[in-house]
Amino acid sequence: MMKFRFRRQGNDPQREKIKQDLFAFNKTVEHGFPNQPSALAYDPKLRLMAIGTKSGAVKIYGAPGVEFTSHHKDTATVTQMHFLPGQGRLLTLLDDNTLHLWEISQREGSSSLEDVANFTLPGRPGFESTSATRVTVILLRQSCDLLYLGTEGGGVHFLKLPSLTLLDAQPLFQDHIMQSVPEEYKCGKSLGPVESLQEHPRYPDKILIGYSRGLVVLWNHRSRKVENLFLGNQQLESLAWEHSGKTFVSSHSDGSYMVWPVSSGTLCTQQPSTSAILYGPFPCKAINKILWRTVESGAPFVLFSGGMPRASYGDRHCVTVLQEKTQITLDFTSRVIDFFTVHSTGSDAEFDNPSALVVLLEEELVAIDLQTPGWPTIPCPYLAPLHSSAITCSYHISNVPPKLWERVVAAGLHQSPPPTHVKWPINGGEDLAPEPKHNGLLLTGHEDGTVRFWDASGVSLKPLYKLNTANIFQTDCDHNDSLTQGAEEEWPPFRKVGCFDPYSDDPRLGIQKICLCKYSGKLVVAGTAGQVLVMDLSEETSDHVINIATVDLLQDREGFTWKGHERLAPTTGPVSFPPGFHPFILVQCMPPAAVTAVTLHAEWNLIAFGTSHGFGLFDYHRCSPVLARCTLHPNDSLAMEGPLSRVKSLKKSLRQSFRRIRKSRVSGKKRVVVSSPASKLQEANAQLAEQAGPHDVEVTPVQRRIEPRSADDSLSGVVRCLCFADTFLRDGTHHGPTMWAGTNSGSVYAYALEVPSQEKFSEHSVEAVLGKEIQLMHRAPVVAIAVLDGRGNPLPEPYEVSRDLAKAPDMQGSHSVLIASEEQFKVVFTLPKVSAKTKFKLTAHEGCRVRKVALASFTSASSEEYSENGLVCLTNLGDIHVFSMPALRPQVRYDCIRKEDISGIASCVFTKTGQGKPESCCRADRSLWKQGGYRCFSCVSGFYLISPSEFQRFSLSARVIMQPLCSVEVDRPDASAAVRTSVPVSLQSNGGHRVQPTGDVQSIGETEEEIQAGLSSTVLDSPNSSADITLDTTGDITVEDVKDFLMSVDEAERNLKNISEEDGRSPGILIK
Repeated sequence: MMKFRFRRQGNDPQREKIKQDLFAFNKTVEHGFPNQPSALAYDPKLRLMAIGTKSGAVKIYGAPGVEFTSHHKDTATVTQMHFLPGQGRLLTLLDDNTLHLWEISQREGSSSLEDVANFTLPGRPGFESTSATRVTVILLRQSCDLLYLGTEGGGVHFLKLPSLTLLDAQPLFQDHIMQSVPEEYKCGKSLGPVESLQEHPRYPDKILIGYSRGLVVLWNHRSRKVENLFLGNQQLESLAWEHSGKTFVSSHSDGSYMVWPVSSGTLCTQQPSTSAILYGPFPCKAINKILWRTVESGAPFVLFSGGMPRASYGDRHCVTVLQEKTQITLDFTSRVIDFFTVHSTGSDAEFDNPSALVVLLEEELVAIDLQTPGWPTIPCPYLAPLHSSAITCSYHISNVPPKLWERVVAAGLHQSPPPTHVKWPINGGEDLAPEPKHNGLLLTGHEDGTVRFWDASGVSLKPLYKLNTANIFQTDCDHNDSLTQGAEEEWPPFRKVGCFDPYSDDPRLGIQKICLCKYSGKLVVAGTAGQVLVMDLSEETSDHVINIATVDLLQDREGFTWKGHERLAPTTGPVSFPPGFHPFILVQCMPPAAVTAVTLHAEWNLIAFGTSHGFGLFDYHRCSPVLARCTLHPNDSLAMEGPLSRVKSLKKSLRQSFRRIRKSRVSGKKRVVVSSPASKLQEANAQLAEQAGPHDVEVTPVQRRIEPRSADDSLSGVVRCLCFADTFLRDGTHHGPTMWAGTNSGSVYAYALEVPSQEKFSEHSVEAVLGKEIQLMHRAPVVAIAVLDGRGNPLPEPYEVSRDLAKAPDMQGSHSVLIASEEQFKVVFTLPKVSAKTKFKLTAHEGCRVRKVALASFTSASSEEYSENGLVCLTNLGDIHVFSMPALRPQVRYDCIRKEDISGIASCVFTKTGQGKPESCCRADRSLWKQGGYRCFSCVSGFYLISPSEFQRFSLSARVIMQPLCSVEVDRPDASAAVRTSVPVSLQSNGGHRVQPTGDVQSIGETEEEIQAGLSSTVLDSPNSSADITLDTTGDITVEDVKDFLMSVDEAERNLKNISEEDGRSPGILIK
């Protein structure tokens, strides 16, 4: 029956003010390693490092917490970067031949990064080709007032800084240089592009100009004369001065480097004093970059990238560190982008005395301590390679208890003790952000079977601990890394450096689901081959045998044969585990399909897990299965092929697609032709509503027609969500433990559990009885299930009530369950009765599907005494919707992720709301406790992957926003000389953020009065009100079938009578 709901036109201003104080969308900070880095720069005075990427991003890093991020207006690759030392300015060169000047400016007490000027080198008169003026190399003069630009045509141009304007002096072209070159060297050939420009360390007017052909000249800019010629015969790659300026070193394409003496006086031709091919005599690859660093005591350092033997090690990515007879070849797993040394740069310094080597690789950043013998690595406090193995899943925990936090940190330190006591050398700037009040953990599962723990409390994402599950199983590849390293040749002296390892021994090791109880330290990790590991946190080393249990989810169902991969064979005998998480039970699902859902209730000693075949319940205290339920449809044969199988039934997929098309066409024709009395009644009701209703009413928008999904669809038995809850399932007076499961075909299973008391865990086993089985009409996949107490609040987590960590839930009022499918949200009211109280058809209204769901609480930015519960969902279009709970009224909508970014949408994880005792919480949290709530909420936010190596963090709360807040003190004598040509690039959202007005400041009392007025009866009539008003009486409109296995016949008849009576009392103004 069609229903109309009359609404007022427009939005209520008081409710809009409340929403503005509750919700705000901000993209705050990017965690991880920049995707596809292409350039590197270092400021020795400010001790800042800059990284440019192929997408045009500019990222500046200093001390932990000091970060600046911005983007060029056009998406172009950053090819070179150069700091103006001490000035907080950065030059970037793009592959479109444009030069940009960036400034770190002070705004509202913190610093920000702005693009203030840009320049494009004009073409040479008389030359049509623009390649001759393409910039190949940049040299910044020490005084920071002049810029040298070497070009592909062999010319050198001069720019004034910071205005980025051409100098009046004529550019230096090859014609002028060729006049000083001997005739026998010319041979009618061009000198080639300018490959390197280096300023003399003692005389700023003298610069080395290196050409691709091999010629190097010492050019005096003041007299515009060539002072020295260095005739090289090999293609030049790079140049570097020795600290005194008496010699310099050049590297070449054949893997050689040469040391050249520099003599003062009249024009003369020099020959190299030393020439060596370190990894010869066989042909070697080019040395791309070379550095020469002197030390006060000892031989100088020679550092270069490349130069490896072409035939034997041409595929290696190496940086060689050479000091007299000591040599190490740093072997990386990804391409070397650039490197620099942290050394003395003062004018009075007689030696370089390098302290650290920083290498930017394509997939990670590595720092080497050059002061400690053995040259160990320096742990990076940020830019950790999240994708050292591909990320397969993620899990966030808010408000981690201090005890668990300390144990995880201690396990990580024992696992990876610091190799050196040298502090991180890039420590410029000051972090102004306050210390986080609560600790946050981000757990990432990886393809190689590891789970990594990250400190997500602040701006920087720091690695804490790594859990490896590969040693529990017998894989195809044995772990003999130490043996192979010992058996390697002594020459070259390779040393494996870095942690990026994209290769997995066995794809079945991949982690699919993670669940951690932060109060008991129990961890559940589930993988691709149906393995479910239950772990406990231990502070001691242990050698023990892991108990193994097998759960058959098919339950001997006939007609199904698993065609996918085999299970992982567990290791026989005891396994040694260092301090950290120790697995004590391995539950193997059969068939060994990938685990699609998992949940844990540590207080009941239960875990639940699901695959594409069914779900199971396991008692890990008694090491015994409790329940196994098959969810396969008789025609669901595709689920038996597994994710790693290449055999797909294309014919069946095409047949099903054509059947759906044919069915939709036939059903559409029937609706047009048939004229039933019900349709006539609907038309009459519509006309009556138009005539009798007021002129300013607004009718509910026309909803999209959603076709029911066929039960024969492939993978209909996939278990999408699981949850435990202490609620009313048997009757309305006795509550108890329950388990809920939702599948891909829109089925919901609810089980009543008999859990013994903790004193009798070892004596009695857990029993499970099927209580209800619900089938949604449209068979949309069930994404999430949550039980709400009598106040409409989510139930507390295990141990929170028993340990006095949270207020007990309301067990006097009627409980309700929220069922979120891909198409709609439904609150089933008054358990154990299954009748929908409210619902919102997201697909019908918005044309999108639900992908991720979370329950959160939003505290007002104006008054910490006021908060609201909300349902947050991410759709397949990448937008985020917030609904009130339990009324399911739409509140706000934000564009978060591009709809084309499928991997980003799939990887999104919302932060779970945290909780704690009142004395350990902030004032807003204590007030929430007093009001009857029991959760201590932190910032409502989330993470999603913007690249394989980067998480984007976003915030939905207007009260708490985690973002970089830092400052850098700069010395800019000519600050007024730069002309600003663009506005600063915001680090925030892509259009969804509303800047809070700061001009009018109201008192707390006035704000509270407004909020109370906003909750008056006037606002309750508004469509935007979040108060608990029934939107619609849905009855069983979208519930095709409800099977109750616990109620008697009399109870069923009584409930059915109550449902019909409630349907007869329609709230609001409805026309039936």
